[in-house]
Amino acid sequence: MSVRRFLPTAVLASIATAAAVAGCYGPLQLTPSDHATVLAEQSLEADHPALPGPYRVSRLYYGSGTDRRRPEYRDSVSIVTETVDASKLVSLGQSAGERNGYWGFTPKEFPINGRAWYPEGEGPFPLVLIVHGNHDMRDFSDPGYGYLGELLASRGYVFASVDMNFINGGIRNENDGRGWFLLKHIDAFKEFAADESTPFHGKIDFDRIALIGHSRGGEAVGHAAAFNRLSRYPDDASLEFDFNHGIRAIIAIAPVDGQYLPTGRFVPVENINYMVFHGSHDGDVTSFHGLRLYNRLSFTDGGDYFKTAIYMYRANHGQWNTVWGNKDNGPRSARRLDLRGLIDGEAQREFGKIYISAFLETTLRERPDYMPMFRDHRTIGGWLPETMYITQFESSGFRALASFEEDIDLTTGTAPGVTLEGDSLATWRENLLDLRSRNRPTTSSSQDNNALWLGWNNRVAGGGDAVATPASYAISLPDGLAAGWGLGTASRLDLQLAAVEGRPAPRRPEDDEETEAGGGDAVRDEAEAGGGDAGRDGDEEPVDLSVVVTDADGKSAGVRLSDYGPIRRPLETVVRRRNDAESFDNQWELVLQSFSIPLADFVAANPAFDPARPREIRLLFDRTEAGTVVVDDIGFSGS
Repeated sequence: MSVRRFLPTAVLASIATAAAVAGCYGPLQLTPSDHATVLAEQSLEADHPALPGPYRVSRLYYGSGTDRRRPEYRDSVSIVTETVDASKLVSLGQSAGERNGYWGFTPKEFPINGRAWYPEGEGPFPLVLIVHGNHDMRDFSDPGYGYLGELLASRGYVFASVDMNFINGGIRNENDGRGWFLLKHIDAFKEFAADESTPFHGKIDFDRIALIGHSRGGEAVGHAAAFNRLSRYPDDASLEFDFNHGIRAIIAIAPVDGQYLPTGRFVPVENINYMVFHGSHDGDVTSFHGLRLYNRLSFTDGGDYFKTAIYMYRANHGQWNTVWGNKDNGPRSARRLDLRGLIDGEAQREFGKIYISAFLETTLRERPDYMPMFRDHRTIGGWLPETMYITQFESSGFRALASFEEDIDLTTGTAPGVTLEGDSLATWRENLLDLRSRNRPTTSSSQDNNALWLGWNNRVAGGGDAVATPASYAISLPDGLAAGWGLGTASRLDLQLAAVEGRPAPRRPEDDEETEAGGGDAVRDEAEAGGGDAGRDGDEEPVDLSVVVTDADGKSAGVRLSDYGPIRRPLETVVRRRNDAESFDNQWELVLQSFSIPLADFVAANPAFDPARPREIRLLFDRTEAGTVVVDDIGFSGS
């Protein structure tokens, strides 16, 4: 006998809704992963930075002891803190009454609340603070970084996750307040360390501090680094600053940028180590806005610094925080976002642990072991979660031959006397790099960075299978520059590059003078010109090229660029469930990959080549018949 089961009407409605929602999904759109080859090796020999260290971990809360909404900051505090007046930096607007009533305090009495993890040992230990970004203020964000607290404390850091939930919600232009508030937490830790009754007494090295921020907190760490060296608040000089903390490094996780614009300009940051990472499938901060701070961060005082940016394919916004998870658009994210392509949350956080721990070891403990992974992520292929990464790196020792920022002359470089020349190029132009989306309506979608577009086709029009001399782009150095920069075997040739869609038309016959300059009909894409083999990205052959360096005696040596990193076209990124719901011009983000080539490798290719006297660097397009690349920041750095 069969049994019929009757489901309640509400359950039937739920099933019907789920089926209807499921029907809105189109095919999952992802770029096929090349991790099996790109991450095939583990050449870095160092201890795994995401493994627990030797220290036992203790934990405590510090705070007001009177918090109405947070029992841990009311009943469980080990160290009671005084409130601070943030009213000049945080304006609650029309929501002030409701918010003050909910929290039981105003911006004039903001609490210094935080949860800390710390190693049991003599110390002194570096101090690391992390701050969350904007989120539902009732869904408390600060517990979501416990996985980092446990790891870093075990490896000998005092780590605190700062409570700023009372700044969250419908507030705008408050990221300066978040940055200032981080500095006030460092002030509090100085008081803790001076108090014999606290477990931090004498155990913190205040010359070794790092700040980490997520989302709006990621913008705030840059403001904190800037405010740390200012004597007054840029928006109101009546508010004096007196910080000058020993902040050596800042880390931004999926940050916004430009929500706070003092005097109408982006906050300048200089002379500090910086790491930023972002997920391609971020459903909240839908573009890699942290690249803007990466590009404007300058090294001016002769110190030893570096900056690095990592783009992680299939990572989202919230999975860096265990409270936020995959709900980048709030509780109903599954209705708006296509969550099928996201990388597993544990894998995303494992990436965060690896890079954050290694960055702190490098910048706060001055360990050189991990530096190769920032130059080339392939060196840690055995550690990284199985997805694709695009990485950028620049040290304070980098000297630009051509950054494409200084003028509109396509034939002159950045360093005095450097000249630039194209040969048989179909495309040769400089332009601003864009982001796929704006940060907000009042700011641009620019990366705040100019780059170079080069397109070529080595096939001769009307010549059947005839192929001409490969197109190239040359950077020529003036007399004395290599010696003045002290170049040699230990130096590196650095550049950034990415392939983009666009296959120029076949080259005109050699006797056409326009061929050398690049222009006329030669710049048309084959699709526009009616060419038969122009196609979409997936139909075009992989891009590769040679880098050839010639010394002052005319001795040349060349290497294949793909030996130093993956050369990809932009990775396909569809975040919304429905394609027609996407509001972006491009379903990808243009992020350039850094390549760092030891000059010793050119010597290995030709022992007669003199690395102390390079006179020309040539990008030779001899390995792919036709294509287009974007290039930036060509120059030299030390070892």
